[in-house]
Amino acid sequence: MSQAARQRQPATRATDASGEHRLLTLEEVQQEAHISTFIAGADRVMEGLGYTEHGFRHANLTSRIAFNILSRLGFEGRMAELASIAAYLHDVGNMVARENHGPTGALLVYDVLKERMHPGDLSLVMSAIGNHEEEGGEAVSPVSAAVILADKSDVHRSRVRKSAQIDFDIHDRVNYAAEQSFLRVDSSARTITLELTIDTEISHVMEYFEIFLHRMIMCRRAAQRLDCQFKLTINGATLL
Repeated sequence: MSQAARQRQPATRATDASGEHRLLTLEEVQQEAHISTFIAGADRVMEGLGYTEHGFRHANLTSRIAFNILSRLGFEGRMAELASIAAYLHDVGNMVARENHGPTGALLVYDVLKERMHPGDLSLVMSAIGNHEEEGGEAVSPVSAAVILADKSDVHRSRVRKSAQIDFDIHDRVNYAAEQSFLRVDSSARTITLELTIDTEISHVMEYFEIFLHRMIMCRRAAQRLDCQFKLTINGATLL
């Protein structure tokens, strides 16, 4: 179903015949018209501010990665789905402003889903959204840790809106230089490895660390929250 078609779908209340909350799914969240509007609006704001893509591509990719992290580490299915929901929603606060977009996004999500989502599930989703950024964010739960790792691992040239800008903006240049990125989860070794292939003719590896070192430290802490070791491999060389 196209995004436009999803937005035309009427919202259904996630309750059973007794009025109790049932388990809201990622698919139902994706079909919620307000959420779709928030994600599209957030990406427009980020484009206006000159940032890389923060729309449906980023939302869907981080959602899949977050789900895979907890699934491969043996967490029960509902926890993995909550991670996928939180990751899908984590950047909606950018619709209002970039600063404090995590806490802002958590409150926006609460307003939309409070009548449809079990309060315990909603609290986990909100805390993950509110704590996913470097400024004061921390992996406060397995769901939160998965969102952080998924979000920070999305470094790729497809996020750059205008490749002509790579000579002028270090964030665009580093993202454009990233030809491949993959977050590998080894459940037996308890390692989570971000594997990057960077075209050093476009951006030096040191430029990656210049803008992403704090994010990698955050990933290390998030991996520790999942009882794992975080590793970073760039062009085949393990650096962390």
